[in-house]
Amino acid sequence: MKLVVILPRFPYPTEKGDKLRAFNQLKILSRHHNIYLCAITHQKVDESQISAVKPFCKEIRVIRQGWFAVAWNLTRALFSGLPFQAGYYYSGRAHSIIRQMIKKVQPDHIYCQLLRTAAYALEESIPKTIDFQDVFSKGIERRIPLAGIFMKPVLKLEYRRLLKYESLIFDSFDNKTIISKPDRDFIPHPGRDQILIVPNGVDHEYFRPEQREQTHELIFTGNMGYPPNINCAEYLAKKVLPIIHKTAPGVRMMLAGASPHSRVKALSSESVTVTGWVDDLRACYASAAIFLAPMQIGTGLQNKLLEAMSMHLPCITSSLCNFALNAVPGKEILIGDTPEAVAEHVLNLLRDENFRYQIAKEGYNFVQRNYSWEGATRGLIQILGS
Repeated sequence: MKLVVILPRFPYPTEKGDKLRAFNQLKILSRHHNIYLCAITHQKVDESQISAVKPFCKEIRVIRQGWFAVAWNLTRALFSGLPFQAGYYYSGRAHSIIRQMIKKVQPDHIYCQLLRTAAYALEESIPKTIDFQDVFSKGIERRIPLAGIFMKPVLKLEYRRLLKYESLIFDSFDNKTIISKPDRDFIPHPGRDQILIVPNGVDHEYFRPEQREQTHELIFTGNMGYPPNINCAEYLAKKVLPIIHKTAPGVRMMLAGASPHSRVKALSSESVTVTGWVDDLRACYASAAIFLAPMQIGTGLQNKLLEAMSMHLPCITSSLCNFALNAVPGKEILIGDTPEAVAEHVLNLLRDENFRYQIAKEGYNFVQRNYSWEGATRGLIQILGS
């Protein structure tokens, strides 16, 4: 079967959650379909990056949009009523290229990742599937109370537009997928139960337990330019770590991930290391004793938790995160919804090596049982057909 896949970003390297999901889905879908990839990008994609994806695709079209085009896209979205999340990635030039690809290939199905690419397929009469992945409207809603005076009205406008657009997309696509049931429950459409749950997975062969010299006790990973990760990094460094230091002043934390925002860079200190881009995150995971991800805002299943658990690290998260993960609190994962609770879990784990090992072991077994890319993608393969 011929499948046209439309992505809002080139899926390699996999430093962002949507790129990681796309890359692994392409790898598995290519075993069943001939894939024709259209990927929009605002950054240069080099031959080594294309080579990483090429084995899974019959044809790849990289559609580069410069920053001037992005500025125009956003201006047009402001007056058209399109959410900025969609307008940012939409251009007439890109649409023309994608139309040409569809006309030439005559695909059996179109698969769009995120509402950011939905506009490119809305008018097509070919069977089509949209991967909501996360609920953008809910993510924006959670950011509104934390926003500054100038950003708050912008986020409120975006929230209202996203609610309408998510419903429009729902009615325009034959199939809908999303990462988790809690996310599905936030979709603003009465027929949301029709949405298929297609979770993320983790590459267990790649992220596996590894022995390294410990360079820091705590680690938090992720794209450090992404607002929920910026928020969590500040939460850990400013609210959690000072409590820990009252009892254990030598505890060190690493914030590892690409594109650190100036607010994240400002957290760097004797006890906090901000790495920036890391070629191999496994080394960072393996050099830590405890993984932290007590996210305060954001939606969706956190890949970082799957990776850390797969590497046999004990993990501490928030109820918000575990809502999608669904690990057993106190057994497979530890839940802390206040700085005091997170700090207490950290200190208990550092004091008790057996407890640390037990939480890590149960978490490891949990992701081995429940989160593989092959298992996660099985339902998607079925709805795309053969």
